[in-house]
Amino acid sequence: QVQLVESGGGLVQPGGSLRLSCAASGITFSIYTMGWNRQAPGKQRELVATITSDGRTNYADSVKGRFTISRDNTKNTVYLQMNSLKPEDTAVYYCNAVNHLFAKEYWGRGTQVTVSS
Repeated sequence: QVQLVESGGGLVQPGGSLRLSCAASGITFSIYTMGWNRQAPGKQRELVATITSDGRTNYADSVKGRFTISRDNTKNTVYLQMNSLKPEDTAVYYCNAVNHLFAKEYWGRGTQVTVSS
């Protein structure tokens, strides 16, 4: 059974930092592109960042320079370091795993991030 479990969300003041983690099980983690997406109330889910199996990263323009995605294949975990957080970063953050070769995609249940004073 495939599981993606996010953690690390919470309430933080503007300008603060959070580190999200997503632990994967049931997949060969190293061959998957891992991503973080988010969905704010009343808005569509949007891509935040991705990291390929060979470590190439991609970011939404809105988070470039503030967020960093990384992965540890020995721990089957992907991280999202979020710095200089803004109220508009408030959303539920979802982890996903994609392998286009095998047409597989999996999603976690999400973790809430709230940026507010």
